[in-house]
Amino acid sequence: MSQWQRVCPLTRILPATGVCALVGNQQIALFRPGEDEQVFALSNIDPFAHASVLSRGIIAEHQQELWVASPLKKQRFRLRDGLCLEDQSRSISSYPVRISRGMIEINLAAETSTA
Repeated sequence: MSQWQRVCPLTRILPATGVCALVGNQQIALFRPGEDEQVFALSNIDPFAHASVLSRGIIAEHQQELWVASPLKKQRFRLRDGLCLEDQSRSISSYPVRISRGMIEINLAAETSTA
């Protein structure tokens, strides 16, 4: 049985935005920083505010890396691995993403954490 779970078509996420998806019983923030097929998946839970808001954060570049800034307290989380720039002990989980036949798929079993 495949560990990859279909989430939504790539076209459902506008470039330079994020959306929240319920995958299994977890809220996952999906980010599409550009026009291409690059997508990142992180936990949607802000570890500082304990709120489900990261998918509404602002995507930005810092130190030649892509980050999302929480809409509440503005802490930044690196899109590729969930590292928190301001406090590494508050880093969040990230998940592998792939695009298959135009569909975004994530692998929750391959969760990575930088904490």
